[in-house]
Amino acid sequence: MARSRPHSGPTMHDVAAAAGVSQATVSLVLNQASGGRFSEETRVRVQDAVQELGYRTNAHAKTLRDGVSGIIGFLGDAVATTPFAGKIIEGAQERAWEDGLLLLTMNTGGNKALETASLDSMLSYKVAGVVYAGMYHRRLDVPEALSGVPSVVLNSQDRQRRLPSVAPDEELGGYTATRRLLDAGHRRVAMINIETLESELPAAVGRFNGYVRALAEAGVPANPDLVRFGSGNELDGFTHTMELMRGGHPPTAIFCANDRTAWGAYQAASELRISIPDDVSIVGFDNQETLAPHLRPGLTTLELPFIEMGRRAVDLILQGAEPDGTVEYMACPLVERNSVTHPKELP
Repeated sequence: MARSRPHSGPTMHDVAAAAGVSQATVSLVLNQASGGRFSEETRVRVQDAVQELGYRTNAHAKTLRDGVSGIIGFLGDAVATTPFAGKIIEGAQERAWEDGLLLLTMNTGGNKALETASLDSMLSYKVAGVVYAGMYHRRLDVPEALSGVPSVVLNSQDRQRRLPSVAPDEELGGYTATRRLLDAGHRRVAMINIETLESELPAAVGRFNGYVRALAEAGVPANPDLVRFGSGNELDGFTHTMELMRGGHPPTAIFCANDRTAWGAYQAASELRISIPDDVSIVGFDNQETLAPHLRPGLTTLELPFIEMGRRAVDLILQGAEPDGTVEYMACPLVERNSVTHPKELP
């Protein structure tokens, strides 16, 4: 006895019949073909029929026909473990979905063998492009395999300057943070950085350059005694703030180059029994949602534009992502809370 073939769901023929149009018209509508000879009313009828019948396109057939799938790959070194990763993915996924594409996300944990295997798998699916994301801003050695598909480096830069990159504007962020303190009347503005300048870490170098530029613009000489270089952790923020505030002429404000450093500065202020912002104003960088709003007082800080960067990376892929090595920098907005006020004694 022959087995009955399982029902595979509604077909394009069923959609065409329900909408009262040809299968060719259904195909044009579903593929968003430009210049298609159908009215807006026809398009709505087709879409209503698709929704009512629960029709799904044959992704495999589309891949065979067009040579690419309706998928964009997202390959990250710490997608599953970084507090900011969700926002980067949210922005990329949201933008992909607006064009009817899915985001295939893979976390490598920095394992190069896993990265190679993940990328091979993505390319076997004929993805329309790949977002290659670093979970903090640095220069990356990008896999050669990405040269064969539209690709964008996100939140980092291609060390070889081949692929286009989308990254935060670190220098503008450092300038904005320092400018906020200067505008409040501070002239002894310290900085606790997240790395040395010799490290060439774009975040450390850029934020420091922005700090120096803001001081120079305000006619305030940069004072090396007010600059400290840590590792971006809470302990360094605590230690360096203790040193700065115990000095003979302490700063009235501190720009901490990330929120974890600022958290350490808050603990030092508590240890020294000095008030934030009355005795010392503090600005952070990152706007880490699990930290910055919950400090007391809430931390004024710069927000890394992860959602916007994720969207922009997919935008570039949809535009073809020419391998020209350009770096597109995106501004980091200031998030005002309650950690900044004017100094007790204006100079």
